[in-house]
Amino acid sequence: MTNKYHLEIMKLYDKIKENQKNALELRKSEVKKRVPEIDDIENHIGKLCIKVSLAAFQDAPNREQHLKELKENITNLRVKKTELLVSNGYPLDYLDIHYNCNKCNDTGFIGLQKCSCYKQKLNSFYYRNSDLFIVSDDHNFANFNMDFYSDKRNGREKYSPKENMKSIVNQCFRYIANFESTSENLLFYGNPGTGKTFLSHCIAKELIDNGYFIVYKTSEELIKNLKDIRFNNNSVLEDHLINCDLLIIDDLGTEVSSEFAISELFNLLNTKLLRNKKMLISSNFSLDELLSIYSERITSRLFGNFSLFKFYGDDIRLQKNLNSKASSK
Repeated sequence: MTNKYHLEIMKLYDKIKENQKNALELRKSEVKKRVPEIDDIENHIGKLCIKVSLAAFQDAPNREQHLKELKENITNLRVKKTELLVSNGYPLDYLDIHYNCNKCNDTGFIGLQKCSCYKQKLNSFYYRNSDLFIVSDDHNFANFNMDFYSDKRNGREKYSPKENMKSIVNQCFRYIANFESTSENLLFYGNPGTGKTFLSHCIAKELIDNGYFIVYKTSEELIKNLKDIRFNNNSVLEDHLINCDLLIIDDLGTEVSSEFAISELFNLLNTKLLRNKKMLISSNFSLDELLSIYSERITSRLFGNFSLFKFYGDDIRLQKNLNSKASSK
């Protein structure tokens, strides 16, 4: 999977270098027409550079003096070329390659280390293939608003919705900070509109921005994907689902239930657990409801291999809708 993206990214760099080379040739052609003397100087410099290379390997009398004179001539010609460029209204670097990234010169690497521009391109691929590209700008922790959660405790719960959510968010921060070393899976469950999907997106964004490959699927999309894998032998999709750094399954329980769906869902969960591949699952159903929807094979893995986080409180979507209507009056 990573190798596939690496090849695609290196193709992007090849395209960038090709475009920059073509742009340089156009600039050279323009300058040659306007200031022919500059082209003559560049040709002269090229010939002197060849002489320097040859002289460096020749065991001739006064070789060092000869090399020194050649290099001085080259320097003088370069100064003259620069003066001509500037006097004709061109920038000093007009006849140089203009790199998109001056740190790696559009190679993607600084020595053996990946350049920051390489990581940005990789993140773009990750966002695109995680199905989170559209929501990534708005769904982040900076926009997570605790004011939507009441600080009044419901008699059935130990903590108020706000206290509960603060605790969940803090544990999510720890999960992100320790993501490389943890094998923990997360299960968000509870009432609709209490922030499960939004928080899942926030976690996904943080991890993708830190270089991890996250795949996000609704449960309905996931079942369609599993059918594609089973009947069309879609090995690329299977690799994404199984070997991604984190698989997020949203709205578990809303998919069309069938023997195939339950069987394939179990196989996926079991495979990922056996390979220590992390998952985050959210559902609008209670634990009791999940027990009635799924077989014991599935629920035993959900309840036994996932950290459980209960979401409760008023419907945030309804609150936003009411606030919007109030502000428009």
